[in-house]
Amino acid sequence: MRIGTDVSVLAEPGRPDSSVMAEHLALADLAEPLGFDSLFALEHHFTGYSMSPSPLQLLSYYAAKTSRITLGTCVIVLPWHDPVRVAEQIAYLDLLCRGRCMFGFGRGAASAEYAGFRIPMEEARPRFAEAAQLVTRALRDEVFEWDGEFYKIPRMSIRPRPMSNPERRFYASSVSPESAEIMAKLGFGMMVIMQNEWQKAAADIQSYREIAISVGHAPTPPVILTNVACAPSRAEAQERATQFLGAKWDSIDAHYNFSDGHLANVKGYESYGKMAKTYAKLKDPVARQKMNDFYVSIQIVGTPDDCIQQLGELQRLTGTDHVVCDFSYGRMPPDKAELNMRLFAERVMPVMQRDAAFAGPVAVAERTGRPQADVFAPA
Repeated sequence: MRIGTDVSVLAEPGRPDSSVMAEHLALADLAEPLGFDSLFALEHHFTGYSMSPSPLQLLSYYAAKTSRITLGTCVIVLPWHDPVRVAEQIAYLDLLCRGRCMFGFGRGAASAEYAGFRIPMEEARPRFAEAAQLVTRALRDEVFEWDGEFYKIPRMSIRPRPMSNPERRFYASSVSPESAEIMAKLGFGMMVIMQNEWQKAAADIQSYREIAISVGHAPTPPVILTNVACAPSRAEAQERATQFLGAKWDSIDAHYNFSDGHLANVKGYESYGKMAKTYAKLKDPVARQKMNDFYVSIQIVGTPDDCIQQLGELQRLTGTDHVVCDFSYGRMPPDKAELNMRLFAERVMPVMQRDAAFAGPVAVAERTGRPQADVFAPA
């Protein structure tokens, strides 16, 4: 199994953004020396929820600082960008890192970000589907043109050309039923943020796998994104996860405003409106504790041996062969985040990478039990 990490930088009141950023980049600098297989960059804007407005720019920085590690996005939010420009930037990064790259795409769910980019949020789903096809064609075909609903592209070519067919390493996150067939036909893999009960995630992955097979595409194993709290004792790991994942809940609603239910009236986001009651409960201490306990339970939390067991179960259920871990969340102090990351790298990661028991992909286990209600905690 491949193991990666990400750069997720939550702003801190009273501190300069530059100082907070420097601490998280110092953690990212450890990824290759510690033996991680990949380093991923997020995309968010305007609120400080995750200060990473240009994932491809950040990865270009690490293309020069690294020589082995795979560089990835989780995710580029396509409706906010000119797809031709995205294709150019991907091609350029492909050359700068000599093919050590892979790309996740999504459509985003924060109304503040859509408002900031002056893009109607109700157009998100069709814009995403069209842009995904356009970016793929621009990278695949030396000369291309496009006549779509949102984009009219004259005959042109992306130069310089990419060197390693990056369009064959594309993934889509939160693939809706309406766009799943398009993504499957394009050969996109599935990128899953571990925001829900594992059996529910496994069911979603299986549904996408079946769609891909039905359109003649052999789906790649999914990439899973999860938070990790690894400590010498279960009590310490649980305490860390409870404190800092609890703080992450607050940052999520501050950015997405799920609790006010406004997404129920936005075309393509109606299902998100159902989360209003869930997030509104954050104000009640008892309900908040129950939700936080559930969220902690679906992440990787415990001693190194616990983490190995949990990752094995996650692989058995989902068929993943690549897990991307967040070791610093909820304004966790940098020394605690580094200890978290180093212990995992020393005791857990070598087993996942080298033990034949975790060689992927694996056959997906039959799922039993009834999934719990949706939680939805984005990256």
